[in-house]
Amino acid sequence: MNDITTISSIEGENKMYKRIAFLGGAAWEESEEPYTQAFDTAKLLAENGYEVFDGGGPGVMKAATKGAQKKKKKKRHYEGTDLTNDVDMEIVTLDYFDRTKVLLQNTDVHIVFKGSIGTLSEFGMSWVSSWIHEPNSKPIIMFGDFWNEVLDAIEKNLFIKPAERKMLTICSTPQEVLKFIDSINQK
Repeated sequence: MNDITTISSIEGENKMYKRIAFLGGAAWEESEEPYTQAFDTAKLLAENGYEVFDGGGPGVMKAATKGAQKKKKKKRHYEGTDLTNDVDMEIVTLDYFDRTKVLLQNTDVHIVFKGSIGTLSEFGMSWVSSWIHEPNSKPIIMFGDFWNEVLDAIEKNLFIKPAERKMLTICSTPQEVLKFIDSINQK
């Protein structure tokens, strides 16, 4: 079984941090808050020249694709993807882990939305990869205030260095995400 990494973008300016990975739960429906947050964030970022990358599935991934696109296109169905997630480009990978690795390696900023154990895995892969590759780490945005509580629990129960926690930025609105990414591009 192959996994798919997808890319949806609107042409924009060249920026240091231009490629944005959307990570989050696959179970969210269009009427649920994490879906609408991912859609609105992808739309705002795409309108401001950023490229949106996601795993090609339902939930947050579909919201990111739909938010980033100006027009919808029909694409072929691949096992493990969502037929209604009309992506601009598909990258075939070996499996979930390879898909996540390709997604994280080929993007400049990672945004983590509310999800389930797959999201936790993606977050962990992003976080440890950024830590290992410091000073060339990638900014990680945790979308939603609930992450404070999650990160506090991780910090309380695991050995987390202050510099590791400091790598994470919590944003609660699409506008905060755009402001943060624009600010790191101005450095």
